[in-house]
Amino acid sequence: MSTRGAREQILARVRRALADVPRAERPDDVPVPRDYLPTHGQRSHAASVDLLARNLTDYRARVHRTEAAGLPALLSRLLSERGARRVVVPPGLPRHWLADAPVEAVADSASAALTPHELDTMDSVVTGCALAIAETGTVVLDGGPDQGRRGITLVPDHHLCVVRTADQVVGSVPQALARLEPARPSTWISGPSATSDIELERVEGVHGPRTLEVILVAGDPRSASTASLDVPPLDVRS
Repeated sequence: MSTRGAREQILARVRRALADVPRAERPDDVPVPRDYLPTHGQRSHAASVDLLARNLTDYRARVHRTEAAGLPALLSRLLSERGARRVVVPPGLPRHWLADAPVEAVADSASAALTPHELDTMDSVVTGCALAIAETGTVVLDGGPDQGRRGITLVPDHHLCVVRTADQVVGSVPQALARLEPARPSTWISGPSATSDIELERVEGVHGPRTLEVILVAGDPRSASTASLDVPPLDVRS
């Protein structure tokens, strides 16, 4: 069957399914029951954080835990162990996070966006996140100031992502969707980039970083300083 033929067949099925729907009816006119369970079982917040850590590890992400005060030292150690020298950062990343790290922090912004070639010369990228989902071991980015545009987390081979456990960990996908702004771009990350398309052999780093390190931070790591890298605010619409 040709592509056009398949398209027409699909559209015909849609039309038949909608044949009894009044033309003036809009999606919000008919309430849709959403009485499914928002999570699987009952867990404390601490248990959800533990589940997130286990699932991220199952996906071959490297998981670290620290108090907020220890975040700069931990980032410095992880970047040093990696041998990172040039690190791309979004414009809203708190400046003190990398204050102890012996690296060159290269800011990316809408007005001074790094090219793909420039991103390919970066050793690592450090970001925050929008939230993280315990049941699926997923970190979600939505282009916020401490996350930046999607490209900076796809090209460098090493991604360090900071998650605030107190307010950014949710139990399930339904809970995540209720908190995310649908008009913002989102990237859902479950472990390092990988595929098993060829002979079922897992290959990492196909369409993103080979190494994902997630830092679960107790407390608010933003509180030590409100300063961020001295570049214009990110325009997430661009």
